[in-house]
Amino acid sequence: MFLNVFFFVLGTIVGSFLNVVILRSGREYLSGRSECFSCGKKLHWYELLPILSFLFLGGRCLSCKSRISWQYPLVELGTGLLFLFTFIINRALLSASAGLILLLIDLVAISTLVVIFVYDLKHKIIPDGAVYTFIIVSLIKFFIFNLSLANFYGLLFVFLFIFSIWFFSHGAWMGFGDVKLALGIGAFLPVASSISAITIGFWAGAFLSIIILLLQRFPSLKIASKTLTIKSEIPFGPFLVIGILTAYFFGFDIFGIGLLL
Repeated sequence: MFLNVFFFVLGTIVGSFLNVVILRSGREYLSGRSECFSCGKKLHWYELLPILSFLFLGGRCLSCKSRISWQYPLVELGTGLLFLFTFIINRALLSASAGLILLLIDLVAISTLVVIFVYDLKHKIIPDGAVYTFIIVSLIKFFIFNLSLANFYGLLFVFLFIFSIWFFSHGAWMGFGDVKLALGIGAFLPVASSISAITIGFWAGAFLSIIILLLQRFPSLKIASKTLTIKSEIPFGPFLVIGILTAYFFGFDIFGIGLLL
């Protein structure tokens, strides 16, 4: 129980740092004290407690009373839960040193996925720093834990599949950041899970797009953006991240590939 609480709290703290990375990505600095974006006031430590500060402050700046984005507590809570679930599925392996290494690799990889998910959702681009970090830690995991001929073929298939969509559509259907993310997917997950991950990503993206387009037929509901059409640019990175996390936590093998190996 103590370790469950520890990894959840650790995740919220990491999530607080990831918020800084997301907000300052592309800038030359990550250091320096956080400040209110409205009044510029430097924030004290009691205004920076993950989740708790947002609740105690009522979602507003202590000085100027401007609203604080819900991104902050949601990223902190989400990262805390992801750290907790990652610890739970790896707990049985922690008696060995290799199990601890695997857990650390997975926690770093999942942290980068949080950054990719939120940043791509907001800006429709995957930040290079996050995706390259994900690729590096995934390749480390691949060569230490997932190295096999089948997983190597899976890595090539996932990468070449996404690359071919990007190449033949001339970048119209997805960005090159998605191609780089696909390389990490093939290394991070075993072959069955990696193929399931991109499949789930495509299903999730298609399902949400159809739902939004259908909701536009009922403008009185004011739920869907009126600017979304069949030609609209929808970031695909968040859906790939959903696919990765779903396949990782639940071990999906949609096409029964594991039975063929």
